Amino acid sequence: MSANIRFSIVVPVYNEEAVIQETYRRLRSVMDLTAESYELLFVNDGSKDRTSVILQSIALTDPRVKLIDFSRNFGHQVAITAGMDYASGAAVVVIDADLQDPPELILEMIAKWESGYDVVYAKRIERQGETFFKKMTAKLYYRLLRASTDIDIPVDTGDFRLLDRKVVDELKKMPERNRYVRGLVSWVGFRQTAIEYVRQERFAGESKYPFKKMLKLSLDGLTSFSNKPIKLAVSGGTVLFAAGFLYLLADSIVSIAGRAANGLNYIAALQLLLAGIVLGAVGLVGEYVTRILDEARGRPLYIVRACYGMGKQERRASRIV
Repeated sequence: MSANIRFSIVVPVYNEEAVIQETYRRLRSVMDLTAESYELLFVNDGSKDRTSVILQSIALTDPRVKLIDFSRNFGHQVAITAGMDYASGAAVVVIDADLQDPPELILEMIAKWESGYDVVYAKRIERQGETFFKKMTAKLYYRLLRASTDIDIPVDTGDFRLLDRKVVDELKKMPERNRYVRGLVSWVGFRQTAIEYVRQERFAGESKYPFKKMLKLSLDGLTSFSNKPIKLAVSGGTVLFAAGFLYLLADSIVSIAGRAANGLNYIAALQLLLAGIVLGAVGLVGEYVTRILDEARGRPLYIVRACYGMGKQERRASRIV
């Protein structure tokens, strides 16, 4: 870690040409108020627009700006991880480039950090500019995750947070490939606290987290920090099997007693339910097995095409995977 850098601001970016100049301006304005040394570390996650070109230009004119350019799109959580790998500050702040998370809140995070907290995360009390469906699914997911794991993962929080250097160093030791950074931060512990805020509508551009990516992130969180889904599938299968067995038993007793019993439709329905739970459980186990395979392959977590605004030593990420 460089002794000259106090704060590292990690910004994962993907197709943000419409907003990246404003993001840089606001981050610079906020960090200049600290009167401390800092670096703005942008991680270009395989953008297909002019995001990389714009950031390269900024890095050439501002020595505090550094750019890590991925060879392709590796995903938001991996981009955050790369940023932390390259960050050299005593404290690291992770913030998205879309300006839904206000950079001005970083000053409050720094104040909390200087008072002794190791992790300061931003908790959303309101989400502006988002659909009812997204708000409801996000609310349900966070509470499902909290109920499904023994790790205290705060609800209504994203990746916008400040991390002390010792927390970052612990995270860098974790080689998981299907990463869920906010869960890993909760897992490592240390003194953590929250700052509440209202999440703003996007400054420009479109969301880079459509439903498909949100679903994958949710699955990463559930499978990385909980084995309760497997237990639930097993329990559900047991209950349905018992219900099917009892129904067949009752139908047989009715038939023996000489009463008409036409339960074929119900039996067929129970069989479908049983088949559904079995297939669901097998699929869930398969998901865990697939993730084990991902870990066993040992491929690099990400590949860097080029770095800008960095010296030769800075270009070497400390992660070895």
